[in-house]
Amino acid sequence: MTRPLARVGLPGASSRNGVTCPYCFASAAPQRIPFRCRGQAGGTLGCAPVLDERLAAYTGSTAGASLPPVFAAAGRKGRADCPACGRPTGNRVCPECHNPLPSAYCDSPGRIVALVGAKNAGKSTYIAVLLHELMNRVGTELDASLVACDDRTIERYKRDFARPLLEERRLLPTTASAATGPREPLVYLLTRTRRGRFARARNDSLALVLFDTAGEDLRSREVTDLHLRYLEAADAIIFLVDPLELPGARGELSRGGEVSRGGDPPSPDPDSEPLNVIARVTEALRQRHGTRPGDPLPVPVAVALTKIDVLRPSLLRQSALHRTRSGTGVLDLDDRDAVDAQVRALLHDWRSGQLDTYLGQQYADHALFGLSALGGVPEAGRVGAGGVRPHRAEDPLLWLLYRFGLLDGVRPGGT
Repeated sequence: MTRPLARVGLPGASSRNGVTCPYCFASAAPQRIPFRCRGQAGGTLGCAPVLDERLAAYTGSTAGASLPPVFAAAGRKGRADCPACGRPTGNRVCPECHNPLPSAYCDSPGRIVALVGAKNAGKSTYIAVLLHELMNRVGTELDASLVACDDRTIERYKRDFARPLLEERRLLPTTASAATGPREPLVYLLTRTRRGRFARARNDSLALVLFDTAGEDLRSREVTDLHLRYLEAADAIIFLVDPLELPGARGELSRGGEVSRGGDPPSPDPDSEPLNVIARVTEALRQRHGTRPGDPLPVPVAVALTKIDVLRPSLLRQSALHRTRSGTGVLDLDDRDAVDAQVRALLHDWRSGQLDTYLGQQYADHALFGLSALGGVPEAGRVGAGGVRPHRAEDPLLWLLYRFGLLDGVRPGGT
């Protein structure tokens, strides 16, 4: 039996307790967000650069931390005059770490989506493909634009994701641990044009913050508490699960020969088992919400089996995971139910049903997905000959957009 899909209003990053910094996750009321002077840009009179000690402490280096000073102001309409030089500025910064807060992020409802998974789940590859789909095929379908909120996001996406994977067709390296230095988030503004009655249109915007986590950062509770503060600020979680980390699936695919197509299965590692990873994340979320162990968490959770191109040969042709999603600009709830039921059945077939049971006990709303970011098996560290051909990679985010009220849901079957 499939579970009914819930849809409830959720607090946003810029409305829950003010604006949540996407870098250090401190929260501040909009009227308390400080400004940075524009300085002497263009040869005009303005404040000289000074060492910003808070920014240097965040980055761990003084390089690039000498900037015009930060000042407090009421900042009506997102602008204020520097009290020292009188120049107007709209450059807002986090009051704690002094990283820039893009205007689009401050002025739109923000959603911090944490991407979680063990070491081999394919998180970086998934981010690269998901953003590319939103900028192209899926964005066109949704009548939506996805625009980076700052230059750092533009540079990081090109350097770490798009160029190596999509242009050079190289597989992405394993995500570096947060212990090696601060992780830069990817901050985007997603804007949809929605048609109302009488052909009236309105634009709905959402600031989207994406993070990926290194697998080793989830191997112990101590590391989680030290390096993954963003979990406490997350408005939604996407858990990526490598099916070859599930003992039942690993044995079945080995017998069926599918594992040989995608390389040797990973060695069993209790610290990387999906249930153990999810349990550690759940602990961190409970610290933020202050809920008792028996109370479900309100954070929506999407759990996706990755690399289903390895699984598809063993599935029936009529399986929901073989179908492509109908690109109609809405969430097909009948299809969503079918995929959810298919993945749940696979988990139980693989003796991993306790994963679904645990999610149902700990979260008020969770949904199951199956996707492939690459659409085929890599070859010698490179994307396969057919190129990147994602299959249903956008499904988890579309479900979250539905939950956030930015996407309509329909039942074509009329049930």
